[in-house]
Amino acid sequence: MATQTGATTSTTPEARTMALAQEGLIAGLVGAATIAVWFLLLDSLSSRPLYTPTVLGTALFRRGATTPLSEVLPDLEMVLMFTWVHGLVFVAIGGIGARLLALAERNPNLGFGILMLFVFFECGFVVGAMFFAEPILHALAWPAVLVANMLAAAAMGGYFWVRHPNLRVQP
Repeated sequence: MATQTGATTSTTPEARTMALAQEGLIAGLVGAATIAVWFLLLDSLSSRPLYTPTVLGTALFRRGATTPLSEVLPDLEMVLMFTWVHGLVFVAIGGIGARLLALAERNPNLGFGILMLFVFFECGFVVGAMFFAEPILHALAWPAVLVANMLAAAAMGGYFWVRHPNLRVQP
C-alpha cells in the first residue's frame, strides 16, 4: 500500500482535482522557467540575449521567413509569443506529471512504468528534434537543448519530490 503524503489527499474530489491542477501548474512553470533562464544565460554569454526564443518563435510562427535562422535578430514579439506557447506546453506536461504521480501514490507498481514513460518521451524528443527540426538545431547547439531538457526535468522532478516525499516506486 502506498503511503499518502498529503500532497493529493484532500477530503473532496474537487479539492483533490484543484490540488493536482495547482501542482501541475507550478511544476510546469518551474520547468519552463528553468529552460528560459538556461538559454538566457547561454545567449547572454555569447552576447546575443534572447536569441534562442527569437529563433524558436521565428521557426514556429514564421515558417516562410526568408532570413536564415542563424541570422535572425532578437525580436521581442517572437520572444513573447514563443514564451507563451512554451509556458503552456510545460504547464500541460506538469499537469500530466501531477496526475501520473497521484496514480503512482495509490499504486506503487505504476511508478516504474511512469518513470520509463518519461525516459521514452525524453529520448523521443531528442530524436524527433534531430529529424524534424534540423534547421533549428543548426542555429542552436543541440547539446544546449539536451542540457536544457535535463535541467527542466530535474527542476520539475525536484518540485514533485518535495510534494511527494514518501512516494515509493516498485518495479
